[in-house]
Amino acid sequence: MAGVALDQFRQHGGLVSDNPDGWGIAWWADKSFRVVKEPLPAHESKQFASLCETTYSNIIIAHVRKAKFPPSRAMINTHPFQQICCGRHWVFAHNGLVPDIVEMEQANDNPICWPNGETDSEYAFCHLLSHIARYFHAHCSSGITGTVGSFPTLATISELIASHGKFNFLMSDGEYLMAYGHDRLHYLEQNRLDSMNQSLTSKVLIATEPLQGDEDWAPFEAGELRIYRSGSLAGQILTRPFSQPK
Repeated sequence: MAGVALDQFRQHGGLVSDNPDGWGIAWWADKSFRVVKEPLPAHESKQFASLCETTYSNIIIAHVRKAKFPPSRAMINTHPFQQICCGRHWVFAHNGLVPDIVEMEQANDNPICWPNGETDSEYAFCHLLSHIARYFHAHCSSGITGTVGSFPTLATISELIASHGKFNFLMSDGEYLMAYGHDRLHYLEQNRLDSMNQSLTSKVLIATEPLQGDEDWAPFEAGELRIYRSGSLAGQILTRPFSQPK
């Protein structure tokens, strides 16, 4: 997401949608994520408007917040959140409400990280990273390394968290973009021929609701985890986060 699409998204921060309580952008640059955010309406932010024109990266995650847990504006509670886990830089942004995850992660006897703020979202982020770290530690001796092997674990824990509320999120380690659509997420995949070197370039846009335009956005299936690398789909896992009828 960059340029026009990012500026369209900015308008959802309190102008065309009721998300007035903060904004943030994370983008991959020089082997780590840069994160800029403010606990202010995105559509009023000159800094956000400037970033729409100047931010270029293979991975960009942007978020506009509707404060629910806790219901107050604060910089420490503004998404995206960032942590270091398994030698990688991670960022995370969440749409939904999963307050039960706070107690679940506080009961974790071996947390990999601890939230800097108070949101259920950041607790969920740390909960996911704790399980990813366990996967890395369990498999490093066997030579199975990298993020890709942890995708089934990520799907399983996402399904568990989603069963406690609403859990739509974007997450990245700088190489992969992981998107979980619990109940409301859309994607737009594009492939274009680069006329300069005659190579095919791919990109994907992901948003809670389709941005304006005549493109064909597609909805995530309920409980679908989609993983992208360099703009192309690299993995897909379907979970069942809703209670099943007995």
